[in-house]
Amino acid sequence: MERTQIKDLNQHVGKQVAIQGWLHTLRDQKSMQFLIIRDRTGLVQVAHYKKGNPELAEKISKLGTESALTITGQVVENKIVKLGGLEIQLETLSIENAAEIPLPFEPFGDYLPEQDFRLDWRYLDLRRDVNQLIFEVQTTAEQAMRQYWLDNNFIEIHSPKIMGMPSESGAELFSLSYFETTAYLAQSPQFYKQMAMAAGYERVFEIGPVFRADPSFTSRHMTEFTGIDMEMSWIDSHEDVMVFMEHWLAHTYNEVNEKHGQAIETTFNVHLQTPKIPFPRITMAEAHELLKEIGYQLPPEKKFDLDPGAERTLGAHFKETLGHDYVFITEWPFEARPFYHMLKPENSTITRSFDLLGKGLEVATGAQREHRYEILKSQAQAKGLNPETIQDYLNYFRYGTPPHGGFGFGLSRFLMILLNLSTIRESVFLFRGPTRLSP
Repeated sequence: MERTQIKDLNQHVGKQVAIQGWLHTLRDQKSMQFLIIRDRTGLVQVAHYKKGNPELAEKISKLGTESALTITGQVVENKIVKLGGLEIQLETLSIENAAEIPLPFEPFGDYLPEQDFRLDWRYLDLRRDVNQLIFEVQTTAEQAMRQYWLDNNFIEIHSPKIMGMPSESGAELFSLSYFETTAYLAQSPQFYKQMAMAAGYERVFEIGPVFRADPSFTSRHMTEFTGIDMEMSWIDSHEDVMVFMEHWLAHTYNEVNEKHGQAIETTFNVHLQTPKIPFPRITMAEAHELLKEIGYQLPPEKKFDLDPGAERTLGAHFKETLGHDYVFITEWPFEARPFYHMLKPENSTITRSFDLLGKGLEVATGAQREHRYEILKSQAQAKGLNPETIQDYLNYFRYGTPPHGGFGFGLSRFLMILLNLSTIRESVFLFRGPTRLSP
């Protein structure tokens, strides 16, 4: 018999059906047994009269919650039943996989253990409705992002994640033995996106893994995450990238809200609203002045940068004063940016770059890239890089590369912002951090 999903049972009243799912709850009474069965679409009550089949009743009595079952029976209306006014009168039950007793923890119990313990048993934790919704939202968001790109003539690429040279400046590198040499796990697809610009693809995007050897234990850092990247040619400045980005994000919000808005409000107590366009823009210099006015003291080492507290302070300020969850921080000093960010013609200490803060959390970094070979080479040397070590990359700019720019965007951080999650560990299928390599 073909399987029926629980959400569709109202179309089968009076008929025999087969359902498959997990034993959510068992009420074992004197003469009756009530099994609450769960699949990914909902819950249903299954009723069994013990007298009718004592052998089956005994088998049911020994079942542990979360056992995987196949059940057949007749769908009947029962207005007393809170689960949609329907129940299934049990005919057959097959145990596909009996759950051991006791469970490491009860996913649907009144008490949940600490998150680190639940990460050890992540597949059980993921059975909770709240987690299923997170990844349904993620699926819709990614589909919306892709569709917007495709509607605007972008091409999807998949770049290598094993590289012969670092993809970003800095020390956050995972190295690995690669035959008789050393290779690195990609920190971003940045160089390959720019290669696509040199190839004349004009507009590309990629959704793929990114690796950062960052020993941070914060609520927003991971050593492996899903990066969302795009690059576009023939721009006039980084403003073109920001304008595209805010429209792309607004489209994503619209699609997520249309499909999941009610569920998000019920589950997360978040009334999802599409952010107003345009987002506020403030230069880094202006941000530093604003922080002084507010009374936030940046540490000395953040002379050209922002720390997490400053980001939260700026986010709260723009929410309170302008009602915006998102704000662009623009014109970062060259000291705080990679060598390939374009400098402002009128001020060579400032880059044509931006970060996007969402609810005070950095969610994206973008810029116009330097596309002129000699200038790019000079900027690399100014950062202490030996041009010979990045010559393959520099070659992209020798034979007619157009002006271009783009951004890198963190998918899991976006879900944190969207759903008001307290930690990135909740917004990723499997978390990777300095001390976690399993499951």
